[in-house]
This record gives sequence, C-alpha cells and structure tokens, in this order.
Amino acid sequence: MDIEAASNVVPAIHKSVDVDDDGRSKRTALPAGNVVTATTHIITVVVGAGVLALAWAMAQLGWIAGIGIMVAFSCISILTYNFIADCYRYPDPVTGKRNYTYMQAVNSYLGGKMHVFCGLILYGKLAGVTVGYVITTSTSLVAIKKAICFHEKGHDAYCKFSNNPYMIGFGIGQIFLSQIPNFHKLTWLSTLAAITSFGYAFIGSGLSLAAIISGKGQPTSLTGVKVGPGLTEADKIWRVFSAMGNIALACSFATVVYDIMDTLKSDPPENQQMKKANVVGISMMTVLFLACGGLGYAAFGDHTPGNILTGFGFYDPFWLVALGNVCIIIHIVGAYQVMAQPFFRIVEMGANIMWPHSDFINKEHPTKLWIFKFRLNMFRLVWRTLFVIIGTIIAMAMPFFHEFLALLGAIGFWPLIVFFPIQMHIAQRNIKVASSKWCALQLLNFTCFIVTMLAAIGAIREIGKNISKYKIFTYKQ
Repeated sequence: MDIEAASNVVPAIHKSVDVDDDGRSKRTALPAGNVVTATTHIITVVVGAGVLALAWAMAQLGWIAGIGIMVAFSCISILTYNFIADCYRYPDPVTGKRNYTYMQAVNSYLGGKMHVFCGLILYGKLAGVTVGYVITTSTSLVAIKKAICFHEKGHDAYCKFSNNPYMIGFGIGQIFLSQIPNFHKLTWLSTLAAITSFGYAFIGSGLSLAAIISGKGQPTSLTGVKVGPGLTEADKIWRVFSAMGNIALACSFATVVYDIMDTLKSDPPENQQMKKANVVGISMMTVLFLACGGLGYAAFGDHTPGNILTGFGFYDPFWLVALGNVCIIIHIVGAYQVMAQPFFRIVEMGANIMWPHSDFINKEHPTKLWIFKFRLNMFRLVWRTLFVIIGTIIAMAMPFFHEFLALLGAIGFWPLIVFFPIQMHIAQRNIKVASSKWCALQLLNFTCFIVTMLAAIGAIREIGKNISKYKIFTYKQ
C-alpha cells in the first residue's frame, strides 16, 4: 500500500442512513458543505499575503498586460479546476469511487509515475510556502517597528532593521507549534487566520484608495514601469516574467481543492456543485485581485513596492499600517501549520511504513510539562524541529518577498493547475490523440508551460540579483 493511500483508509462500516457511499459520516446540508461554503473556502484560501504583491506585479506589466494576464489566468483556472472537479470520483464523475486527495486522483487516472511526480511537486510546494511564510512574517514584524520609528522620528529618519531576529523568533514559535499532532483540528485558529487575511487585503486596498482620492496617487502607464535610468530593457523583461509568477501564485488552491470537495454533500453531485463554486469563487477572487493590484499601482506608480503594506508608501495613519501587518502575522502563524502539517504527515507515515518496529519513530511517551499533558514522539520532535530550522535558515539567506512568491507560483502553476488536470481530463473522457480537442488542450498546456518556465527563470534571476547586492544573512529592510 502506498503512503498516500494509507492515509485515507476508511474502516468498513455497515450501510446506514448515517453514512455516505464511502462509509464516512453522511454529508447533509448541515454540517456538510454546498456551493456557498465551497465558494467561501476558495476565497479564504486564495486571499493570502501574495495578494499584497499584486500591485508590484501590475506595475511591471502595466494596465493592459496586467489586467489581461489576471483575467486570462482566472479563465484558465476555471476551466482546469472544473476538470479537477470531474476527477474527484473515478472512473465516473458522479457515481465513481471518491479520490480524497489530488495525488489519489492523479494515481487513479494517470498511474504510479505521475502520482510520484505530483507528490514531489505538491509537497515540494508546501515546503516552499512555509519558507515564504517565514519571510512574510519577518517582513511584517519589521514593518511594524518601522512604522513606529517613522512616526516618532519623522519620515526621513533612518529606520532599517535586520529581519533575522524576527525570523529566528518566528521559527522558535513554529518549532513548538509543529509538535502538536493533528493541528488542523484547531479550527478556531484557521477561522481567525481567514478573517485576518481579508483584514490586511482591505486595509492595503483602502490605504491605496485613500491616497488616490487625496491626490497623492502617482502616474501610471499602459505598459508598466518605464525603461530608463536604473532599469534596462533586459531587467524590464525579467521583471515581467517574475510578475507573472506572482499572479500565478495568487490563483492557486490546488493543494486543498479535494479537501474542499470532501466537505460537499453528494446530492447534487459534488462535481456539479464544485464547478459552480469555481466560477463564483474565482470570479470574486479576480475582482479582488484587480482591486488590490490596480489600486496599489495607481497609488504608487513606477515606485510600487513588492508589498504595499511593508514598502512604506504609506506612513499614516501609522497605527493602521501596523494593524495591517499584525493581521498578516496572525494569518501566517496559522497558515504555516496548515501548509506544514500535510508535509509532516506524509514524511512520518513513510517512516512508519519503512520502520514499523522502531520505537524512535513510533513510540509515544506520555509527558507532563507544568499543567500540560501531552504525548512526545522523538522522531516527530527531531524531524519537525530540523524542518523548521532549515526553512528558517533558507529564509534568512534570501528574504526577498515578491521574488520568492513568484518562484513558488511558477513552480506550482503549470503542473498542478494545468498539466495534471488536462491529462486527467483527456484520460477520463478518452479524448483521441491528434483530435481537435486534444490539440487545443495540449496547446494550452504547452503555452502555460512556457509561461511558467519564464516566470521561474525571472524569479530566480531576481533572487540572484538581490543576493548579489546584499551579503547573505545581513539583509536589512
């Protein structure tokens, strides 16, 4: 039995009105999900710190390409996420056996090799996102300190601080949180994270709108930042590619799409409900992205920062800038574990399968610390601690917000949102090779592959360029 399948074994249960066709608790209107709840989940997942980098992306692309690419990515996402929805069950999208994870679906339709490839991309991206969260949190913590510094000493004061102490502090906190098994059950923290994600998105957009209304907005262009002193034509092109990566990351919720579908009741069929949720959720997401990106660009023009809440185009009211960053921090504390826990689980299950009789890996030690009682697992303690430490060190080495987000977006967009959905759709519908539909889908696949490669190269180049400007581990914001 492979690792992914092992994580989803369901005990045999006698058929009953209280269970669904898969033997799990029956999904009904309450508490099970529907189109409205699925739409809410989609919006909650995609509204992340990456939204604050969309203004920078819009500035590099300009109004025409910026709006065009956001809309194009959204249309592609609706199409391919609908393919994913149809593959929730195998082989029939309505009556087939459920696939509880993206990897299971890939395995069912495309076989073992693609299953492994999907796992490498999926879990690699999850690990990468946690590094991005360390960068994001430290950036926001420094921004709070800078906001107070500028308020007390004036806007021209020297207020630069090292990110490293904040990254180390965040890492220490996550080491403790990472020892909690089944962290995903702490729904109150996930709910709080979702609320705060909307908080900082609206604060950033609101401050941008206020700057525009007050006449402080900067000149913009149909083609984005102009080539000139400080920006060569080559730099402009690479920034455009990196900007596409930022937009691609903002469109992604593939890592949790089947978790959302698994909450849906089965009447009407899950794929039909999810398709409606995809259209509504992604459309609302696009409107929010255009608002955040467009307002930020209109406020800052060619000088749009990589993060509109930490780049200090806004100084006042300083408490609102600080509050926006507090919202980011609260969101990231929970989001880090939401992304890390599936990665932890797959590694620990793999270790359990390989060494089933090892006490180091499998034995739980009842422990009491002050008034807290918990079970301590030595493998979990050592490996999760090392994971957090390594991620923190990587973040300290290259703490560049939008560049790192662009790289993550590029890595995940083509394989998870385009390649696998298209190949599964072709397999499910038995679309003939070289038919007109097959050619159209493969053309879309190839085009998105080229865009993804360019975005990844652009992001890597930007990271390398920034690293060459600063000594590793000495970057100040």
